[in-house]
Amino acid sequence: MNEKGIYWNKIPILEKLFLKILKLNREELHQIFLKKINYNNNMSILDIGTANTLNKNHNIILSKTKKNKYLCCLTNQTLSKELIKKYPQIKKVLKGDGRNIKLKNNSFDIVYSSATLEHVGSLKNQIKFVNECYRVSKRFIFITTPNRFYPIDFHTKIPFIHWLPKKIHRNILLILNMKFYSKERNLNLLGVNDIKQILNDSSIAKYKIIKKKFLFFTSNIIIFIEKN
Repeated sequence: MNEKGIYWNKIPILEKLFLKILKLNREELHQIFLKKINYNNNMSILDIGTANTLNKNHNIILSKTKKNKYLCCLTNQTLSKELIKKYPQIKKVLKGDGRNIKLKNNSFDIVYSSATLEHVGSLKNQIKFVNECYRVSKRFIFITTPNRFYPIDFHTKIPFIHWLPKKIHRNILLILNMKFYSKERNLNLLGVNDIKQILNDSSIAKYKIIKKKFLFFTSNIIIFIEKN
């Protein structure tokens, strides 16, 4: 994403603390992934939404699967040579759109996506994204997204205003000069009920919604699906 929180990044010690908290939370999400998937390095993985950054707080799946030789990335970004060098286990990088994946059905054992669902646009687009994840997976789908009703929005790092009706929230972001995040196509935060609606409107019959708690509140929502 190309905008930072307007408050936290101006106070280095708070920014550093926030990033440590974010990394810890993502580490805990990865532990849930390992437990639910019963993961091993022979499983093929498609990581949807790989970020073009060397920041250790992002791309947790890449940092944790360095012995996996069957990992591919699908992203709408151009991944740098430095990132490819950092994660040499990446078998292939596919430039594309998670709402319309140019792959055959059942292409990968695991389809994994962290903090991407909230960035694909409208509810209709989010349904397309989840359906595509399901289609190209052979065995498991693991999708995480931040909970809209966590006290702080992880993107803007501003507390509480994202609890307001979305139209009001977007107008406030415009006033705060955060035009990028004010657009639905760039940020469309989801709560548990939104996730249920997406899944109920999709072609998926069996799924689990996991609520990941952090500091007493549900910080992330996980869509976990095991295909028969």
